[in-house]
Amino acid sequence: MRLLTLLLLPLFFFGCSTHYAPLQTVEKVNIDSYLGTWYEIARYEHFFEKGCTNARATYSLKDDGDINVLNECIKEGKLSQANGVAYATDESNSKLKVSFFRPFYGNYWILMLGDEYEYALIGDPSREYLWILSRENKISQELKSSILSKLPEFGYTQDKLLWTEQNGEL
Repeated sequence: MRLLTLLLLPLFFFGCSTHYAPLQTVEKVNIDSYLGTWYEIARYEHFFEKGCTNARATYSLKDDGDINVLNECIKEGKLSQANGVAYATDESNSKLKVSFFRPFYGNYWILMLGDEYEYALIGDPSREYLWILSRENKISQELKSSILSKLPEFGYTQDKLLWTEQNGEL
């Protein structure tokens, strides 16, 4: 019986693991065009953003070529800010590493990007993180539908999305 258990145990763990196809990012990102302020339209909820409204991120270039990241939101009626740093991991600039607590870095992969850099879909290979960002604090129903229709292609589901309250106050 012990031998059978030892033989079947690895099957249990492999059978329960989630396997995803490789996550595809956009072909190329012009970092200078990507810099500036982005409003969070929707996200997969995580502890570090729990209770955030009016969330936005501002990206600026540092002297050393890295990207300064300033995340802001209203949490419990007060302005909450987190400063971080990001850098591109390849020449496409579509796969970044971001840290708010160095030396720990997370993936920030640009999955979709508007032709005029007016919206972006951000995710990571684990499919645990997802953000819909826009240069404006609202997006059209047409754009929303277009983004949502493509989520399954990336291995995401829309039922986990939390739509961020954006009323312009920070």
